[in-house]
Amino acid sequence: MSTAVALFTRDLRVRDNPVLVAAAREGGVVPLFVVDERIVAGASPNRLRFLTAALAELDDELRSLGGRLVVRQGSIVDEVERVVAEVGAVGVHVAADASGYSHRRESALRGRLERRNCALRVHSGSITVAAPGDILPATERDHFAVFTPYFRRWVETPVRQVMRRPRELTVPSVASEPLPDFGRLCAEATSPELAVGGETSGRKLLRAWLSGPVEDYANAGDDLPADATSHVSPYLHFGCLSPTELVHRVDLGTPGGLAFARQLAWRDFNHQLLWARPEVASADYRPRAITWRDDPQAVRAWREGRTGYPIVDAAMRQLLAQGWMPGRARLIAASLLTKSLRVDWRIGAAHFLRWLVDGDIANNQLNWQWIAGTGTDTRPNRVLNPIRQAERYDPDGDYVRRWVPELAHIAGAQVHKPWRAGILAADYPPPIIECKGM
Repeated sequence: MSTAVALFTRDLRVRDNPVLVAAAREGGVVPLFVVDERIVAGASPNRLRFLTAALAELDDELRSLGGRLVVRQGSIVDEVERVVAEVGAVGVHVAADASGYSHRRESALRGRLERRNCALRVHSGSITVAAPGDILPATERDHFAVFTPYFRRWVETPVRQVMRRPRELTVPSVASEPLPDFGRLCAEATSPELAVGGETSGRKLLRAWLSGPVEDYANAGDDLPADATSHVSPYLHFGCLSPTELVHRVDLGTPGGLAFARQLAWRDFNHQLLWARPEVASADYRPRAITWRDDPQAVRAWREGRTGYPIVDAAMRQLLAQGWMPGRARLIAASLLTKSLRVDWRIGAAHFLRWLVDGDIANNQLNWQWIAGTGTDTRPNRVLNPIRQAERYDPDGDYVRRWVPELAHIAGAQVHKPWRAGILAADYPPPIIECKGM
């Protein structure tokens, strides 16, 4: 019987997993995850905690199929080669990804495995719905630079069918390290209200979302106090949920289903940008003559949620508490930093990557560039006024009162302008900068 390796990366699930399905067809399969020490050293504590929980749930799912998760620690290329040699694997299967790191990993794996006559199979349609490069403009460009025409093509593009998980797995005898323990990987603090990672947890959340809330998403998705988003982004980032399955399970003929699918398409859009232009992980997609300000005190106030604008401070405090925040809150906070304070978007992006459990190079960096005016926004000079945004998306102030408790006694929309309510600077800081509508 032939044996193949299913190398898990950002596809930590057994359902609708092209990598696992293809590897299992070879006969025996080694479900492998490599804890790469170089990546762990610079990883976000929140994502490491989520990852270790997700790996534990993945192991449980694999054991329910008669298998188990094989864990190795070290260089991913070295450890994959060792496993291939130990079991005589004929192939290694891995999900395609868009980042420069994944390209380098793929190239290194291919070169190393060729020496052992072992094929590397890279599977698209696992991390994204549409593979980068599959949807191209009519021009000779290798990617779409504007979202709306991309979305039109994305909706019209056939989506592969959802794959059933293997009925049974046969895992050969091969050594494994224990499942990673967060306490041993990281000594830094994490967000106290961090979500639990894993396929089982993600599917429970998805069932609740699809049972009704998704129907109101088109109208309530930006309603901050309603908390009306799906919260599945961390599970998509780690591949605990399949974006392809989500497309099949929502009704694109309804406003809510189409609005939700639009967010999945935006995720694919950013991945095709990163795939085509790997440098945008740190460089401007559309460079502009912007003079960024060096203002450490302003950056510190923004990070701590003490800018004097309650809607921004609520968002930043939610980030620290949960390792997550709604998309609208991200836009408001990012606009204040880049457009009002004129601080380099890379500083804000790094802070988000430190705390966001769904922190993703493609989405984080390119969304920051979009709001900073150096990305794909067709209106690069737009500014999101924090007062107007608060009045529109938190009209009664409930979101602010939840996350900024020192203002909880201010009733209604007045909470968005505490400087008019006689709040002392010792209790809550005055606005860091003036905005229209004060």
